[in-house]
Amino acid sequence: MKHAKKFASLLLALVMAFALATTAFAEGEPGSITINDAVVDQTYSVYQILDLESYNASAKAYTYKATTAWSDFINSSAIQGVYVDVDAQGYVTWHKTLTCESTEEGHTHTDACYTVADAAAFAKAAQKYAKDNSITNQGSVTATTATVSFTGLDLGYYLVDTTLGTLCSLNTTKPAVVMEEKNEVPTNVKTVEEDSTGNYGAKNDADIGQTVNFKSTITAQPGAENYIFHDEMSAGLTLDTNSIKVYVVNGETETELAAENNYTIKTTGTCKTDCDFEVHFTKAYLDTIKSSTTIVIKYSATLNENAVVGVEGNPNKSYLDYGTNPSDESKPGSQTPPSETKTYTWDVNVFKYAKDGETEKALAGATFTLSKSTDGSSPIALVSKGNNVYRVAKTGETGTVTEITTDDTGKFTIQGLDADTYYLTETTAPAGYNKLSGPTTVVIGENGAVSVDSVTVSEVKILNQSGTELPSTGGMGTTLFYVLGSVLVLGAVVLLVTKKRMSKG
Repeated sequence: MKHAKKFASLLLALVMAFALATTAFAEGEPGSITINDAVVDQTYSVYQILDLESYNASAKAYTYKATTAWSDFINSSAIQGVYVDVDAQGYVTWHKTLTCESTEEGHTHTDACYTVADAAAFAKAAQKYAKDNSITNQGSVTATTATVSFTGLDLGYYLVDTTLGTLCSLNTTKPAVVMEEKNEVPTNVKTVEEDSTGNYGAKNDADIGQTVNFKSTITAQPGAENYIFHDEMSAGLTLDTNSIKVYVVNGETETELAAENNYTIKTTGTCKTDCDFEVHFTKAYLDTIKSSTTIVIKYSATLNENAVVGVEGNPNKSYLDYGTNPSDESKPGSQTPPSETKTYTWDVNVFKYAKDGETEKALAGATFTLSKSTDGSSPIALVSKGNNVYRVAKTGETGTVTEITTDDTGKFTIQGLDADTYYLTETTAPAGYNKLSGPTTVVIGENGAVSVDSVTVSEVKILNQSGTELPSTGGMGTTLFYVLGSVLVLGAVVLLVTKKRMSKG
């Protein structure tokens, strides 16, 4: 009896010691996952890959087994022995590879001697498995604030997936775990080149027929999924499909990304939605993105005859589809806000007139050219739109003119002009008026304002001075009558003499 009591006391001491050494949890103890800095409007889903049977937090000892839904995944040849090890009883441990050796007797390997499997790659594989096999998640929440919580979870090892289109997370509920959302939404910023400076920004000015250069800068994130770049041009811009190039930026260096195996380009008619073109990045390429990566897409378009003239401008917008659609995980679930540029083109109104006292009188018959040369040479080719309106011609366009002749209104308009300095030259003056001695300098500012001699004007007014009849020394007066009278008298005398001679004969 005495020995029995001692044994019972010893057993009780062992149980108490075990209880102190082990972080025990009651059956059914709930776990929770809290995500801080969650991205609003993005959906977060949790998948329990492993059951946590028991753990000793102080000793960092945990016993895991695969859940029924994930057993095939954990025991597959692509996972077991690569990312995890599974013993005969089904217990799962993280795979480590010994990378240093020692022949010294009694040598003990430290953690530094091992290389652990890539958790990020495991997460990607688990993410794909869940999608390919329609694995049921243990909760899905769309963030409405910066904090997302999952409660009432079984304790275990969880995959946290998100529609961000970025790398998902892994962690163990023991019982509660807090995760910090370190991933970010990918971004897309579109810019256009201003040819006068070579700088890229939100707007530019151009002539009709001019090539306009664009670029969109994408900041891609690790774990990127379903990236589709989408570009949409207004009717006044014509895309050059051969100009589309994709670059990856490393510091100050841009390296062109070959299309093969990395992306495909789809143009009007084959786009996912209405657009001019799309760039569909392949999963194989997106899987290579391990850190925040800058991708630049460059392309060109021509400002065409349909361009809107004036302050409305000609927009070009782009955005990036990314992530997964909760209702269809094969499709992008989110998109970046549209990023837009505007290309502007301007016009000049001209009025040809003369002064009749204080009245401005329109003049017909004056001929003009417009040029960017100070001497008026190399006049700009124009196309008539009717009603005294002309636009800048596109390269190779037929039916063009370089001279404009005023009608009875004395007015005409030239459209489709870049912000620049121009020279309006009168090549022929109206009959009876003096031709201008040289070109009139016209400046179009970046905001489309037209100025002459640094004064902003709504129309360029060209005044012609008429010539006057030169003065004479006076009229012929009575001299003409004297001469005529003398001729008549002389004729009468000759006639009288002739008659007398005839009568005598």
